[in-house]
Amino acid sequence: MARVTAPVGDWSQDFEVLDAGYIEDPYPIWDDLRQSCPVAHTERRGRAWMLTRYADVVEAAHDIERFSSLEIGVINSDVQPEGYDEADAQYGLPPISADPPLHTWTRRLILPWFSHTRVAGYEKLTRDLCRRHIDGFLEAGHADAATDYAQQIPVRVVAQILGVPETLSDTFTGWVRDMLEFADDPERNLRGQEGFGSYLMAELERRKNDPGDDLMSELLATSHDGEPLDDRLVLGMAALVMIAGIDTTWSSIGSSLWHLATHPDHAARLVAEPGLMSSAVEEFLRAYSPVTMARLVTTDTEFGGSPMREGDKLLMNFPAANRDPEVFERADEVVLDRAINRHVAFGTGIHRCAGSNLARMELTVALEEWLARIPTFRLAEGAEVTWAGGQVRGPRVLPVVFP
Repeated sequence: MARVTAPVGDWSQDFEVLDAGYIEDPYPIWDDLRQSCPVAHTERRGRAWMLTRYADVVEAAHDIERFSSLEIGVINSDVQPEGYDEADAQYGLPPISADPPLHTWTRRLILPWFSHTRVAGYEKLTRDLCRRHIDGFLEAGHADAATDYAQQIPVRVVAQILGVPETLSDTFTGWVRDMLEFADDPERNLRGQEGFGSYLMAELERRKNDPGDDLMSELLATSHDGEPLDDRLVLGMAALVMIAGIDTTWSSIGSSLWHLATHPDHAARLVAEPGLMSSAVEEFLRAYSPVTMARLVTTDTEFGGSPMREGDKLLMNFPAANRDPEVFERADEVVLDRAINRHVAFGTGIHRCAGSNLARMELTVALEEWLARIPTFRLAEGAEVTWAGGQVRGPRVLPVVFP
C-alpha cells in the first residue's frame, strides 16, 4: 500500500514531489520557488534538495564531480526482489546511472541504436501502430487518449528494439508503471521489479544460445577491453532502454494531446500549417517536460548558497527549468512557432538522453497521425484527467471525444 504523506506547509523547506496538488498543477509552486527559494529542501525520505532555475539545473548537470549519477531515483524504493544481491545490482542502469569511465563506454554501445538513421527505420512501424490503434476507437467517437493511444506506442517500438514479442507489451507497461509511477507503494514496486527482472534474466539466457537481431543479443556478442560484457551489465542496459524509453515518451505524447484537447486553436493551426509540427514538438517537450532526475552529493559542499552534505540527494527539475522566465520569453505559454528553444527536456551534459531521436520521432508521428484522423477533439464533459508524477509526470487517464 502506498504511503500516506503529510501535507506540505512550506515548499521551500519541506517539498514533496508526490503531493497530489503538486502532481496535478506544479507550475505555481515552481514559479514561487524560483523567486523565493530556488534551491528547495526536504527531509522526507532522507535529506534532499530541488533546483528550479534553468541556470542551476544546467550547472548541476554538468558538475559530475560533486553530483554523481549512481543514484538517479527521485523516490528511493526500500523494497528488493526475492534473492536480491547488491553485487548483482552494482552496475545499475548504465549509462544513465553510471559515472565515467563506465558511463562513457556503455553510452557508446547504445548510441548507434538511436542514431538518426536507425530511428528512421522505426518510423513506418510507429505510423502503423498509431493508425492501428486509432482504427480501434475512431468510429466510437471517444477514447482515452492516454491508455488507448499514448501508452500503446512507445512500449511496442522499444519492444521491437529489444526483441520482445508485441503480445507482452501490456505486461511490460504494467511492470514499468509499478516501478516508476508506484515507487512509493512497496507491494506494487516489488511486483514490477520481480516481473521485469525475471523476464530479462530468462531472455538473457535464451539469447546466449539463440541470438536475434536485437539490442540484448548484440550486447552479448560485444566485448570491452578484450572481455565479454558482464551479464549484469547487459541486463542493466536492456532494462534502461525499456524503462527510460516507455514512460517518458508516452507521457510526452499524452501531455501534448491534453494540450491540444484544451487548446483547440492550436490543434486547428497544426492541421492548417503542418510545417509547424517540428517547432511545436520542441515546444511541447519544453512546456510539458516529463522527467526529473536525481543526483547524489559526493562531498560536503555549497550550491546556490545552500549547504549540502555528502549523501544528500539533489533533484534536477528539468520541467521547472524549462519554464524559467529568465531564459524563455512567455515561459508559461505554449508558443507553437517558438524560434529559439534551448530546452533541457532531454537533460544536458554527459547524461543527455541517448534516445532523444527516437522520442522526437515517436512524438511527431503520434501527433501527425492523430491530427490526420482526428483534427477536432476535446476533453469529455465531466471526465476527470488524472496525472502521475514523481520521476515522470504525464496524464494517465485522458478521456476525449471527437466528431
